[in-house]
Amino acid sequence: MFFSFMSVSSFFLTAFLFEAKHIYALGNAVKMRKNKGKTNTIEKEFVFEFKAGENHCVLKVPLQFPFNEHVSDLHGRIMLLHKIPCFVENDLKNRLVSFIERETLVDYDREAEAALQRLTNGEVDINKVTNSWAKAYSETTLEHACPEEPSWDEDFASVYHELIHSPASETLLNLEHSYFVSVSELISERDMELKKLQERQAVEMDKVMQELGKTLCDQDVNTVAAQHFDAQQVLENKWASELKQVTGIQKQEYQEWVMKLHRDLQNPNNSTINEEIKVQPGQLGEAGEAGARLFEEQRQLEESFTIHLGAQLKTMHNLRLMRSDVLDFCKHRRHSSSGVKLRRLQTALSLYSTSLCGLVLLVDNRVNSYSGIKRDFATVSRECTDFHFPRVDEQLDIIQQVVLYARAQHSSKQREQPEMPRNGGSEDKNKIIDRNSSNILPGEFYITRHSNLSEVHIVFHLCVDDNVRSGNITARDPAIMGLRNILKVCCTHDITTITIPLLLVHDMSEEMTIPWCLKRAELVFKCVKGFMMEMASWDGGISRTVQFLVPQSISEEMFYQLSNMLPQIFRVSSTLTLTSKR
Repeated sequence: MFFSFMSVSSFFLTAFLFEAKHIYALGNAVKMRKNKGKTNTIEKEFVFEFKAGENHCVLKVPLQFPFNEHVSDLHGRIMLLHKIPCFVENDLKNRLVSFIERETLVDYDREAEAALQRLTNGEVDINKVTNSWAKAYSETTLEHACPEEPSWDEDFASVYHELIHSPASETLLNLEHSYFVSVSELISERDMELKKLQERQAVEMDKVMQELGKTLCDQDVNTVAAQHFDAQQVLENKWASELKQVTGIQKQEYQEWVMKLHRDLQNPNNSTINEEIKVQPGQLGEAGEAGARLFEEQRQLEESFTIHLGAQLKTMHNLRLMRSDVLDFCKHRRHSSSGVKLRRLQTALSLYSTSLCGLVLLVDNRVNSYSGIKRDFATVSRECTDFHFPRVDEQLDIIQQVVLYARAQHSSKQREQPEMPRNGGSEDKNKIIDRNSSNILPGEFYITRHSNLSEVHIVFHLCVDDNVRSGNITARDPAIMGLRNILKVCCTHDITTITIPLLLVHDMSEEMTIPWCLKRAELVFKCVKGFMMEMASWDGGISRTVQFLVPQSISEEMFYQLSNMLPQIFRVSSTLTLTSKR
């Protein structure tokens, strides 16, 4: 048996060496032809015979081999220079292609035979050739490639996902809440110090204004205001640096502790892993508990529906109409730790899963966190350390660089293209891009990832302009098309719950009358219904939850009118009761 095995192995080795010889010979021949100059070329004559009436014509063209030109170019030059009749054009091209291919193969065969002869004569080391060929094969074949080592983030994600679905989840949530409480207390100290500074500066400014026109002039007032602004900036930068340092230390400690806990759980003899982390009560009190209860009561106004959509294969979806502030889906309550942990548990369990939760946040065209709802959102996201993803400021910096790169690519392509007449909308769009290439356009959106928000993993920052406050937008409005693209991203990236501002605004204003609200809600309902029916072709028909959000300041009467409109548009499923008489 041993002799037979050795014979088979010798047979395969011989076949391997034989194949390597031919591959080496062919590769060497090709290499030699590539390295050849004009002095090593061979001239061959191409002969083409054809009849033109009673005349028998013969065309002879000398060609240099190896042939490095394009056959179509050579064919065109021959037709033009020799005034070849058009009725033999195709025949000439076919003969020319066949001649070049045949003579090229002859050259390859001759040079390959010469290379094999050198290999046979011992001019080339066969072991070196086979080793080089085996190395190249193993490096370019997937089954022989070394597996990529997982990164630290991937290891931590898998470990966290395993622990959060184990009895250790309570310990993880307690630790996260303890970190949250410490950061919240630090933020409270910051707010208190800023408030004291502003009060002191207000008193100083009042004294200066009283002396204005007497002993002080406008220049003195401006100097004091500049000093106050600088003092506020210094204090804010000091606290921002301290918060960044604290959250960085918390993130490092948390990740190291999670990895250590996972290692300890692998050791059944370790008895210290069951110690609970106690949450420091801090300033929890009855007032805080009352505030938390009031918050829950205000957010009780919601309606839920179940629908079935689809042309042939129906898919069940859940719809909710909710009255709440958009940031309530992101905020953690500083009080009522049990409620916090319940919401955090659901978010943590689905963090590394195929059931992510998304939120649409309506923003302006600037990618930053300095004004409006963007500033409020950034403040909320900083209240709790993100142990899995970069800080929101770091994500926005990366997004800003991507926007600049995309705009630069777009501008370069426009310069390369010839001038074409554009309609008015395109001209306005180009003017916006030219004015500030770091801004995004209405209907475009950017995405941030979070693990430290209350009920959200993904935030879609959708750019809208003042046009959404008018009552004449259509289904082709950039904001509506942005919602369609967001839903498409949800289908392709396992986001099964998405919260959408129903009226495309976060706050109510005077021009938003009852007819305005009803018209806007009807438009968004119908468009989202159409987009959801498209989902069947995007993801094959997966059940999803779509939450329509209206501002907290909307009246209950208006809320219930919108609630009555939803089942009429979506045709909510209802039970049918059958009775029989005997």
